[in-house]
Order: sequence, then C-alpha cells, then structure tokens
Amino acid sequence: MKYAYYPGCSLEVNSAAYDVSVRAVAEELAIELEELDDWNCCGATEYFSQDELTASAVVARNLALVDPELDQLIAPCAACYLNLKKTDHLMATDPEMGAKVNECLAAGGLKYEAGRVWVRHLLDVIHDDFGEVAVRDKVVRPLTGLRVAPYYGCQVVRPLSEGDCTEYPMKMDRLLTWVGAEVVDYPCKAHCCGGHMTQISEPQAFELIRRLLANAAEAKADMILCMCPMCQLNLDAYQSRVNGFFKTNFQVPIVFFTQVLGLAFGLPPEKLGFGKEIVPARPVLEAKLSSAPAGAGA
Repeated sequence: MKYAYYPGCSLEVNSAAYDVSVRAVAEELAIELEELDDWNCCGATEYFSQDELTASAVVARNLALVDPELDQLIAPCAACYLNLKKTDHLMATDPEMGAKVNECLAAGGLKYEAGRVWVRHLLDVIHDDFGEVAVRDKVVRPLTGLRVAPYYGCQVVRPLSEGDCTEYPMKMDRLLTWVGAEVVDYPCKAHCCGGHMTQISEPQAFELIRRLLANAAEAKADMILCMCPMCQLNLDAYQSRVNGFFKTNFQVPIVFFTQVLGLAFGLPPEKLGFGKEIVPARPVLEAKLSSAPAGAGA
C-alpha cells in the first residue's frame, strides 16, 4: 500500500535512526512511502504561538504537496504529526482561516482542500491497517526476554488521537507484545518530556525527564521505546545531566519503537540505526536477546 511520507527536519539529522528504521520496517510490511518533494519544516511548536496564520500556511504547504493520487500522509515525528493534523482540522472548521491560508498558498501556486489528506502516524498505520496477524507473520527473531517501556509522549495521543486512549494509550503496547517483547506497566507513558524546556528552565526540565526515567527503572524496563524525536533526544541526550543534577545513576537506552520492531523482523542493526543513541543499546540487546547479532549498538 502506498502512502505519502513527511520525514520532517529531525529525521534528517539527530533522529536519523528513526528515519532509516521507519523506511526499513515499512519495506518489510510492503508499505510504499512516497516522500514529499520539496517539503519544508513544520515550524515545530513555537511558531504557532507567534503567528497562527503564517504557521498554518507553512504547514499547509506540505499538505498541498501530497500527490493528488494519494490521500494519506505518514508523519513519524510527533510535532510534525500534530501540526499537520491540527492545520487540516483548523482549515476544515474555520472557513475564514482556511481561505486566508489558501490565499497564502496561492502565492506559490498551491492550494489545499481541507480534509483531502488523512495525516497519520506510522504506529496507527501498522496497528490499524495491518494488525496482529500481519505483524506476527513477519517476526523471525522474537523479542522474548526484552522488557520495554513504551513511551508515547504527549503530542500524538492528544488532542487529535487516532482511536487510542489519551491518558493510557495501548497501541504500541499491543504491537510490541505481537513481536514477543515483555511490555512493562508504564504509567508515565503519555506524560510530557518537557519539549524545549531544557532551554528555558533546566530544573523543571530535568525533573520531567527524571520522572520518566525513574518510572521505567522502577518497572525494571531494559529500555524505553519512543515514537517522537524530541522525546528520544531529551531522554537520551540529557540522561547524564539528569544523573548529575539528581545524583542518580540511570543508564536506560532510549531508542525508537521501529528499531526494535525491525530487529524482530530479522533486519540487521546497521539497517535500523542502532549505534546512534548516546546510552548504548548493545549491552541490553546482547544480554536479553540470545539471537541479537553483534553490533547492535554503539
């Protein structure tokens, strides 16, 4: 099945492991991804607080670039997903704003009809469109013995979630059990990681990150699996800073759910971006997965 694909800025640089693992997993499931030609940044979260019309026009440009033959767009990044989805929703529910956005788009020879494109996260596509049988059929290396904490973050599950519980989502949980992993009870799974709070107030930001790490450690999770580049960056890159601030000793690998999904499908670690994480995943994978190949981490 073919979908339009919007990788977003993060997946081209610091979250490249997410992009390569998304593409690898998609190929295994026969999901054809057509990347938008000449896509632009979604503006992240700050742009909308500065100028809603300009921000909406910037995001809507990407929606307008979707091939007319396609009506579904996959956005793996949580911020990109939310911005694309809420812009489409805004244009559909506020005709005046929709007209203004299209006036902006017209300057570039583009137009977008609200509701034409269904913005989706890859997790929803795999869980809803393919389901348990299709996923289990692809498993050649079950993740038996690997304890994982599925971390959704706050942006994908609210306010415009795709049929999952906003406070305690379960789609990633189910997907991971389908490939043999042991999913721990992780009450913080939909809590905020702080976003860019590290640039505003480190004490508050570090406390938000500490809670997420502590919750996973208390559940004896081997790693935290993310579906958002910002969440992965905060939990991975700031983990040592959190340890220094709180005198803790967290050593929890933070990787993307598509990376471990790819391992279960039998893909080699180098094709899934392992080794790009700061807290290495290799020791955990080698200890927990008897068939985990060498080189599965930094």
